[in-house]
Amino acid sequence: MIFASDLSVPEGPVLLADGSWLVVEMGPDRGCVTHVSADGQTKRRLARTGRPNGLAVDKDGGIWVAESQDPALLCMTMDGAVEVVLTACGDEPFLWPNDVAFGPDGALYMTDSGIRFADFMQGTEVRPDYLEVPMHGRVYKIDTATRAIETLDSGLRFPNGIAFGPDQDLYVSETMTGMVYRYRWQDGTVGERQDFGNTIDPQNPAPFKGPDGMKFGTDGRLYVTIFGQGDVTVLAPDGAVAERIALAGSMPTNLAFGPPGSQRIYVTEDEHGTLEVCDVGTDGLPLYT
Repeated sequence: MIFASDLSVPEGPVLLADGSWLVVEMGPDRGCVTHVSADGQTKRRLARTGRPNGLAVDKDGGIWVAESQDPALLCMTMDGAVEVVLTACGDEPFLWPNDVAFGPDGALYMTDSGIRFADFMQGTEVRPDYLEVPMHGRVYKIDTATRAIETLDSGLRFPNGIAFGPDQDLYVSETMTGMVYRYRWQDGTVGERQDFGNTIDPQNPAPFKGPDGMKFGTDGRLYVTIFGQGDVTVLAPDGAVAERIALAGSMPTNLAFGPPGSQRIYVTEDEHGTLEVCDVGTDGLPLYT
């Protein structure tokens, strides 16, 4: 079922308390954060930022935006006011802020894919040598009050989606390899990178495919959008592939669970510019704010 359409390269769906939605529209014709009504029928642009990617909302309603055109972490409000919060970690500038999630400690965690968007693309297509191009992907932890930032991991091949599980562990997807990594939560700190599960379907012929945004269900399973593969791959608590949910389009970018009790996921999809709904038989694990 299509919940909302006419979205320009959508990403980062976030369900708000009143049942309405936020999404980003990454297409160059819009480059904005958009508010979608609870029935999916009307849309309102909050602010044009360039090429916003991931979104997370804090306990006070602040909207945190991973901006990839002029790489930065932004904070904005529902009335469209935008503040540039960070553009670097020390003397290391951001390259492609991609996705964000709040952790159990109240800090904001962010992936940086490790290459500038303009260097990864040739026109509207991914450059053909994408597997050989240098990338220095990173995972950051940010104190939103003090703006202190630290690098938790580096050297990844296009880190992308980011989520916290029911175990409070941090999970990060790596698009170039298809891997989802786990970082154990140990006494309030994030541990070393561990392989958790691979999402690539070897039977799918798409030349470019890999995991993007993801969220946990209350069933303990991780629901991962696989760009180019056209599905949501579900990883069991042991990291094994439990299910692949086929979508109408081949380019899903992220997902969020619907209102409690709906047992649905809402998936942003770029090929058709939609927010697509799938019944999954479970609600979402509540997000940290």
